[in-house]
Amino acid sequence: MSLPRNSKLSAYQSVAVQGGVTDADPHALVLMLMNAGVERMQLAQGCIARGEIARKAQLLHNCVRIIAELRGSLDLTRGGELAQNLSDLYEYMAHRLLRANAENDSAYVTEVLSLLNEVRGAWAAIGPEVRRSTASGGGVQSTPHG
Repeated sequence: MSLPRNSKLSAYQSVAVQGGVTDADPHALVLMLMNAGVERMQLAQGCIARGEIARKAQLLHNCVRIIAELRGSLDLTRGGELAQNLSDLYEYMAHRLLRANAENDSAYVTEVLSLLNEVRGAWAAIGPEVRRSTASGGGVQSTPHG
């Protein structure tokens, strides 16, 4: 018995993602979450345009969960004001996504995408610094995420 093509692809993607998570450092895990959020928001925008209400709701719910996970990964003690500002921004993003879902309005999704892309770009840019610091035994005390 063979699986349909989509099932095989889904199974492969699941294994690939699980393998990527297993091998990823904390910085890469946060970046993976951000990438997943961006991808799902883009898909949700397409659903809004096509009137696919149920799928849009599922995707935006996933986005809110991803944002909550990002917010939960913040180290508010070591991250100081930067971490608190990010926490507030993530909370704002989650509220905007909930509003996008309730009002079926992609403008809110576009706003959150822009904000998350800015954070993601900054997070990606500090990646080499974080990896060098952790490899040399030092810890980067100013990073907001754990």
